[in-house]
Amino acid sequence: MSGAPLSWYLILSGALFLLGLIGVMRRRNPLLLLLAVELMLNSANVALVGFSRYHNTVDGQIFALVVMAVAAAEVVIGLGLVVAVFRQRLALDVDEMSGLRG
Repeated sequence: MSGAPLSWYLILSGALFLLGLIGVMRRRNPLLLLLAVELMLNSANVALVGFSRYHNTVDGQIFALVVMAVAAAEVVIGLGLVVAVFRQRLALDVDEMSGLRG
């Protein structure tokens, strides 16, 4: 098997997940919060592709495509919520948003 060893994939995946986790814990803006969640999902994709290459199968890559589809749906729903909040001229602070009033 040529290419990078599995440990490099896992180190990169762990670093991306840690950055995303720090972003989720520290940010209050919903757009940056969604970006941090996307970073965490992409770190899971890197780990899935790394294990897929290690075991010489395509299962991990198929799961990564499913995770990408879920991430795309999450972005659409999240951006829709942010636009709804912005149209009502509410504060874009996660701590201050207790619920959406329609």
